[in-house]
Amino acid sequence: MLQVKSFTFNPFQENTYILFDDTKQAIIIDPGCYEREEKEELKNYIKDHNLQPVRLLNTHCHIDHVLGNNFVHSTYQIPLEILPKEEPVLRAVSAYASNYGFPAYVECEDLTYFEEGGSIDFGNTSLQIIWVPGHAPGHVVFYHPESKVCIGGDTLFQGSIGRTDLPGGDHRTLIEAIKTKLFALPDDVTVYPGHGPATTIGHEKKHNPFVGQKAIF
Repeated sequence: MLQVKSFTFNPFQENTYILFDDTKQAIIIDPGCYEREEKEELKNYIKDHNLQPVRLLNTHCHIDHVLGNNFVHSTYQIPLEILPKEEPVLRAVSAYASNYGFPAYVECEDLTYFEEGGSIDFGNTSLQIIWVPGHAPGHVVFYHPESKVCIGGDTLFQGSIGRTDLPGGDHRTLIEAIKTKLFALPDDVTVYPGHGPATTIGHEKKHNPFVGQKAIF
């Protein structure tokens, strides 16, 4: 049975996720931990629940989602995995991190890639990789059909969508990707977003003012 644990880290109030199953193998998605206390919170949860982190993933590589990448890599000796299209976004973070108030940011150099349409496998669990561009060029979501869980990053929020005014963003692309890819999932799928509370596909179809039935154009 898939378990989802969320943490809210850094001044951007970013949601970091640990996913694990009965084997105790775990994956860490979008670690935003920057301060020592945040890193200890993540580490202590893993220790207290006897988890074995085996993969480190980014849905996308904006600064608030990558601050803890190197900490996780160095602590658990696992490489960072992203979609290849997202590497330029990751490489750019070092140039502006200090301007955003994160002078101690260290980029994770141990980098590997997954592919759109592939899977993330760990323990007895397999997640589908779905490319959902628009907020960032290489943005993906991770979907587990059996438990109807979607780790959505900054694509779809409760009552909102990801911003598209950052480099590589495109509003029309994001709207189309949400409608054709995320809204193709069952209505009772729970979306765990990169910020804010969880929601469901069905709720956002009906009520999201940007892409739902009541969308305002």
